[in-house]
Amino acid sequence: MPPFTRRQFGQAAAAAWVGTALGGRRVLGANDRVRVGFIGVGNRGDQVLDAFLKHKDAEVVALCDLRQSYLDFAAQKAGSRPRQFKDYRQLLDLKDVDAVAISTPDHWHALQTIEACAAGKDVYVEKPLSLVVSEGRAMVEAAQRYRRVVQVGLQRRSSAFVREAADLVRGGAIGKVTVVRSFHIQNEWPKGIDAPPDEPPPADFDWEAWLGPAPKRPYNRNRTFYRFRWFYDYSGGQLTNFGVHYMDVVQRALGQDAPLAVTAMGGRFAIEDNREVPDTLEVLWLYPGGTLVTFSQYNATAAPAGLKGAEIEFRGTKGTLYLRDDGYEITPDEITPNAFPARSPVDRQLQRGWRTGARPLIEARTGAGQTDTADHARNFLDCVRSRAACNCDIETGHRSTSATLLGNVAHAMKAHLEWDGKAERFTNNMEANQRLSYRYRPPYKLPG
Repeated sequence: MPPFTRRQFGQAAAAAWVGTALGGRRVLGANDRVRVGFIGVGNRGDQVLDAFLKHKDAEVVALCDLRQSYLDFAAQKAGSRPRQFKDYRQLLDLKDVDAVAISTPDHWHALQTIEACAAGKDVYVEKPLSLVVSEGRAMVEAAQRYRRVVQVGLQRRSSAFVREAADLVRGGAIGKVTVVRSFHIQNEWPKGIDAPPDEPPPADFDWEAWLGPAPKRPYNRNRTFYRFRWFYDYSGGQLTNFGVHYMDVVQRALGQDAPLAVTAMGGRFAIEDNREVPDTLEVLWLYPGGTLVTFSQYNATAAPAGLKGAEIEFRGTKGTLYLRDDGYEITPDEITPNAFPARSPVDRQLQRGWRTGARPLIEARTGAGQTDTADHARNFLDCVRSRAACNCDIETGHRSTSATLLGNVAHAMKAHLEWDGKAERFTNNMEANQRLSYRYRPPYKLPG
């Protein structure tokens, strides 16, 4: 599957401009439906398809995937006999497609999103948005240039209880937040994804098309479909896969869109497989206002004691907010006036006398709800009509993804890196800046 030539891309861009010159208005399908094409319909793509199928005004008109069994399964679900393609550019050429949902591996997101915008399509693109920071910025610029509505698949942005929790933290409900901890805990010991040998690709699988702009590598079944996330050519590992959800919530709650600095340590310490990404990782970011944020990934079957099953823990001067995928809980801190460490029997006697003055600084509080991709799809469909910014617009998704990508750069460089969020450059390590982009495998080229 060869890439767009410059001429083809220019023609697509010109056509998109004609179609959007009147402020992004478009002609929707019959009964005011949004006609959607799906690029990548396996695994997460299957879940995204399900989310759109919950809405009667979403019409599935086209499907694209390299795997025929995925196409057949998706077509059966859609029930409207959508056209099927192996080459996503053929889907983008369709005049009766208003929007596309992109759920391909991370290393394809930038090319497909930019080309979709140039073709006049609105875009729902799965997280993490990009493989490197420069790709994300190019995607933002393309969405702006072609005036496209773009939703990044960070579905917690469309969850009412997550919004409520973030508003509480940002509004000072737990005091000044000095520490935020997030966790990805999964015991894969001892074999993980195993270590199958390189081998010829299956006869019915286009390995060259799957690789696309990524470096040429021998076929290995661990490098395809979901397990691609364990290899840096196609993904940033669980730091970008799960961590981007957490960092999106953290930045929202802190009212920030970029850290000041980042460092990381980790490696393949426990698992015996052929992965490249760490099985054990600690990333530390410093945010404006004096907040330390951490992402912890390790092999275990249970969360740390005291975490209450939460994915994210916000530590404030007045209490702690624990955020799960189905709710949150605020636990007040109890402060004793003029307390000091009890080092002697006299100290302990004094402390007991002061306990009558101990009081919680805030009230306990809980909230519950769900993080449903269908709600995120609903918001996208509404914005396709209104032309309003989505709950997770392209700039927001780029900024949240970038925070995790910086963690991988810090880990690779074994360095403490200072970050200029406005310029999107490291200020204390010029070598690290080289890792903010990468050269596509010829003849693929990032449009710009």
